[in-house]
Amino acid sequence: MIRIVIAEDQTMLLGAMTALLQLEDDIKIVAQARNGLEALAAIEKHQPDLCILDIELPNMTGLEVAKRIREQEWDCKMMIVTTFARASYLQQAMDLKVEGYLLKDEPIEFLVEAIHKVMNGERVLSPDLAMHLFLKEENPLTEREQEVLRLTKGGKTTEQIATVLYLTNGTVRNYISTAIQKLEVENRHQAIQKAEEKGWI
Repeated sequence: MIRIVIAEDQTMLLGAMTALLQLEDDIKIVAQARNGLEALAAIEKHQPDLCILDIELPNMTGLEVAKRIREQEWDCKMMIVTTFARASYLQQAMDLKVEGYLLKDEPIEFLVEAIHKVMNGERVLSPDLAMHLFLKEENPLTEREQEVLRLTKGGKTTEQIATVLYLTNGTVRNYISTAIQKLEVENRHQAIQKAEEKGWI
């Protein structure tokens, strides 16, 4: 019997997934969670074989839950389900070595098959996501440019970034300007947004 915890904040979808998966002879849903903290508590309590995590959970995202599971070294396989085919999400999931990463518009048969494959030691990606991984762009930003964009995203001013990185204000501005040019955008806010979407910061 495959024991599963499902974490999904949309009540109707959570109920539908649970009902459909319970129809399988070898699957048992041991707990449902509607946010990341509930998911983590349920996984710790039930020690399931597999957890299915929505990526955009309240309190803690599915990726944050996955990271915590890895840190705790719990023997629980993980599948991320998402509406979003974002490269940054996919890259984070790959870095965490999640066993499955599926789009929510896949048919239930695909999910059931994916569960069985994951339990047999395989990794599963939705075909559309696999294409994203295949077409992954090379990051044009240097480490320093990424660092400056991350600090800018965190709300730090040019002066504060200069202090943190032991640089002059002009050098920080140059890094931001170069990043904007490389990313082919018009300002620092667009640069941060694009770099985040691509999984580069």
